[in-house]
Amino acid sequence: MRVGVLAIQGNVREHKRHLARVGAEPVEVRRPSELSDLDGLILPGGESTTMSLLMEEYGLLQPLRERAQSRPFPIYGTCAGLILLATEVVGLSPARLGLMDIVADRNAYGRQVASFEMSLPIPVLGPDPFPAVFIRAPKIARMGAGVVALATYQGDVVMAEQGQYLVSAFHPEMSPDTRIHAYFVEKVRKARQAEGS
Repeated sequence: MRVGVLAIQGNVREHKRHLARVGAEPVEVRRPSELSDLDGLILPGGESTTMSLLMEEYGLLQPLRERAQSRPFPIYGTCAGLILLATEVVGLSPARLGLMDIVADRNAYGRQVASFEMSLPIPVLGPDPFPAVFIRAPKIARMGAGVVALATYQGDVVMAEQGQYLVSAFHPEMSPDTRIHAYFVEKVRKARQAEGS
């Protein structure tokens, strides 16, 4: 399975390393033409406004939106990627894909100096908590009816999925734990099987 990592900002190398460790072939994506032979895509963390401007400049927003809406194409958004996938953003709103029925609240946990790591229970990954790294993290302020919460922190949803879309407010690539990447790659595998059947 070929899984792309949007390579215009953020922890691209770390996501690629985790994807390779769980059996996927990671591919850097910067141009629309590089989307054609992918089975899924990760939108890494970064600065959401800068990322959206660069995606517009590189002509990626509309082709990616069309690709995801035309056939199975799982997308995982971490931190800024969560904001890019949201249909609505609280406050100043960057251009985005708007594919997942959530409202994102940017920088919900404060500035970069307020970053933290904690052991986060994520039941779909098993009984052991996940070492979640939060850096200028957003949170999900509201979810549509088809969205499933996978993890919460202090009462706020920080990881969720809706069909082929997965988001987390934290950075799983900054932990040695690869379970979330494995979970996403399994989602990609199932989408690929469904398209082939």
